[in-house]
Amino acid sequence: MKVNKIIGLWGSVLILLFSACQPIEDREELENTTDADGVKLVATQATAGGNLVELSMETLGVTGYWDFNLGKGLTDRIEIVYPIPGATTFTYVGTLGGEFFSKTIDVQIDTLDHALNQDWYDLVSEETSVGKTWVFAGGPGADGGKWWYMSPPDDPASWETAWWNAAGDCCPPGDAAGKMHFDLDGAGNYTYYSDTDVEGETGSFVLDVANQTLQVNGSNILGAEQGNPAGLYTIISLTEDELILYLANNAGGTGWTWVFKPE
Repeated sequence: MKVNKIIGLWGSVLILLFSACQPIEDREELENTTDADGVKLVATQATAGGNLVELSMETLGVTGYWDFNLGKGLTDRIEIVYPIPGATTFTYVGTLGGEFFSKTIDVQIDTLDHALNQDWYDLVSEETSVGKTWVFAGGPGADGGKWWYMSPPDDPASWETAWWNAAGDCCPPGDAAGKMHFDLDGAGNYTYYSDTDVEGETGSFVLDVANQTLQVNGSNILGAEQGNPAGLYTIISLTEDELILYLANNAGGTGWTWVFKPE
C-alpha cells in the first residue's frame, strides 16, 4: 500500500514537472486595422498658400508621428510655421496594428505670411531666399583669438574652455579663409567654400530650433577636418552677429568649438 502511494506521488510530481517545462504559447497575433491606402492624412493652411500648416492623421486605430523634414511631431496632429516656400512633402510614420508604414502628403507654400522663429532669420537673414554667408570669427592665420579650438568632450557647457587653442596658437584649419552660405530658396540649401576663389560644394541643412542643433548634410562646415561624419552640431549661440557650434566627441575623442561671424 505504501509502495502504491509513493509511486502515485512520484507520478504526480513528474506530471507537474512535465507541465512546467511546456512553453506557454501566446498565439494572439496583431492585426492591421486598415491598410496604408485607408489612412487619411490632412494638411490645412491657415491662409491660401501660407506657411502656417496643420498636419493631421484622422484614421482611428493608427498611431505614429509626423516627420516634417525639420523635426518630428510625436502626435497625430501638429501645427507648424514652415520656413521654406515651394512644394513640400510631409511624412506620417506609424503602425497599422500589425505592420509599420509611412505615407506622405504634399503641400504648396507660396508665401511666408507667418513669422518664423528668430533663429531662422539670424541664420539665413530676413531675406530667406537670398540667404546669409558665415566665415570664421578670426584668422585666417594664427592670431591668438579663440575661434577654432579643442574643448572638453560631452559637455556643451564647457565650450569656452580651450584645451588647445589650435587656430589661435599655431594651426588654423586648411579652409580658414573659406565661407558657408545658408538659404531657404525652395529648400534648406547649404554651400561650402573651402576658399574665397573656389567653386562651392552644395549640400543641405536642418535647423532644429527646439533642440538647438544644426545638421549639415552632403558637405562639411568650415574646419570639419576634426572629424564629424554625422554632420550634427550643438548650437551654443545663434544671433544676428554670431554662430557658435560645439561637437561633443570628434574623431580624436575630444570636444571641439567653432566660432563664426557673418561675412
